[in-house]
Amino acid sequence: MTARMPRSLPITLRHIGGALALLALASCGGVPASDDTTPVDTSTQSSIFDLFQNNDDPNVTLEVNRYLWNATQDVLGFLPLERADPFTGLLVYGYGTPPGGGRAYRATVQIRDPALDARALNLALATRNGPASAETTRAVEDAIMTRARQLRIADGRL
Repeated sequence: MTARMPRSLPITLRHIGGALALLALASCGGVPASDDTTPVDTSTQSSIFDLFQNNDDPNVTLEVNRYLWNATQDVLGFLPLERADPFTGLLVYGYGTPPGGGRAYRATVQIRDPALDARALNLALATRNGPASAETTRAVEDAIMTRARQLRIADGRL
C-alpha cells in the first residue's frame, strides 16, 4: 500500500512559493547598500497613494475653459486647424475664407483662464495683408463668447 499525498498540499506549496516570491520582490527596494553611510531622505520618496493627491502648484498648472475651447472651434471651424494644445490653451489656425466672404484670415487663440470671461480669451486675427481690423477681431471675439455661453447653458451646469 502506497501513501498518498494529500490533494491540498501542491496548492499550499504554490501559495507559499508565491508568497516567498512577493516577499523577495518587496525586499528589493528602499534599503541602502551596506557601504553607503549617507542617510536616506524619506521626504522625497513617493508611494502609490501620491497618485491620488493633487500636489500641483497652482501657479504652474494651466487650466482651460472648455466652453471657450469648444466655442472657438465652432466659430473658427472654417479655418484649418494647424495646432492645438489643450494644456496651454493655444489654438493655431491657418488661412481660410469664411463662408460668403472673399478675404482669407488666419487666427491664433489663447485661452488663459478657466473662467468663462472675456479676459480669458486672447485672439489674434490676421489677413494676408497684415492684422485684421479691430472691428473684425472684436466681432469674432463676441461670436466666440456668445457661443461659449450657449454651450454652457445647453450643458445645464449653471
